Amino acid sequence: MSIPIIDDPLLIFDEWLKEAQNHQKIKQANAVNLATATRDGVPSNRMVLLKGYSKEGFVFYTNLESKKGSELKENPKAALCFYWEAIDKQVRIEGNVEMVANKEADTYFDSRPLKSRIGAWISKQSQPMESGVDLLKNALNYSIKMKMKKVIRPPFWSGFKVIPKRIEFWQDKNSRLHDRVLFSKSVSESIWQTQRLYP
Repeated sequence: MSIPIIDDPLLIFDEWLKEAQNHQKIKQANAVNLATATRDGVPSNRMVLLKGYSKEGFVFYTNLESKKGSELKENPKAALCFYWEAIDKQVRIEGNVEMVANKEADTYFDSRPLKSRIGAWISKQSQPMESGVDLLKNALNYSIKMKMKKVIRPPFWSGFKVIPKRIEFWQDKNSRLHDRVLFSKSVSESIWQTQRLYP
């Protein structure tokens, strides 16, 4: 079945993500490759976890002082790439980036397991670390310090939202005659333009 040409690409994304989530061989369907770049255009990429999506954008969370956090603050543009080999499908998303509202970040942070909330406080993400023992020691010390207290969101930890300008769906087909459909729009446009692409 070919990728449909419809008005709302999120309907296709929602269907594909659910298919990936329900597949036995896919452990984390929400794992996505995030590409960022410095102000000078030097690229880097890494895997993050998608934590929400809507017409407003695709959301993930991180330490704002990490490499990706720093790059997104100085060059607020990003690309996401989901690849689900087990179902022969890929989704690429490109767009501008903005931080989520504090209330949204607080709500998500409060929903995380306690150890994950503690980890957000003690990890100086992307910074040099002398020993893994230090990390474990810091986790233990912070756990003792915060016993019986609520672990609130650190001021250096929040979420980013990729506001899509381009969403491309790719589906594997026989003889490398793959199916590709691009949805695109400018910031001022509300309607998606669609185009089927050569593989």
